[in-house]
Amino acid sequence: MKANDTMTSESGITGVLLAGGQGSRMGGVDKGLVELAGRPMAAHVLARLAPQVDELIINANQNAEAYAAFGHPVFGDDIPGYAGPLAGLHAALARARQPLVATAPCDSPFLPTDLVARLKAALLGHGADLAVAKTFDQAHPVFCLCRRDLADHLLAFLEGGGRKIDRWYGSLKVVEVAFDDEEAAFRNINTRDELAEAARELPAAPGHHG
Repeated sequence: MKANDTMTSESGITGVLLAGGQGSRMGGVDKGLVELAGRPMAAHVLARLAPQVDELIINANQNAEAYAAFGHPVFGDDIPGYAGPLAGLHAALARARQPLVATAPCDSPFLPTDLVARLKAALLGHGADLAVAKTFDQAHPVFCLCRRDLADHLLAFLEGGGRKIDRWYGSLKVVEVAFDDEEAAFRNINTRDELAEAARELPAAPGHHG
């Protein structure tokens, strides 16, 4: 076995697109499938995340066939009732084939291209359970890298009624990773106005003429 094979087995990464929400702030539509510059918003996120990870999976609680069209495994929450991002993370941890799991939401098409590398360096460097992105005073808990073996710990938290990400973090060794240099990369698209603004910053898909 080559040295880099060992490295892969110990620190390979599953990337997870979190698309399990209800999109209530955009009129109840599935935000990941909303068109942005000629492609579904989720396609922009996947394109940025894919080069950073060893496999991709998608957490979606509706429109599974539409998400499956992106070519990656799709699964819903195991905890019923739209329990939030932690339910999506738990479902991902239970299905990931790699020992580390990176998450990104379906409504952040500008996510950093070095997101996972920086989270991984901090996670391994600090021997942490979980690394989370932060810009200035604002933590971004849906942009995280954590260890797959937290699945049972998270399930116990959820089954006990826990839903707040920061409360779960409080029981783990967490390292926050500063991305002050890329603050704009973490903005998410919640409204039609924000969608229109983002479209002006992204090139349209080939053959698309608005």
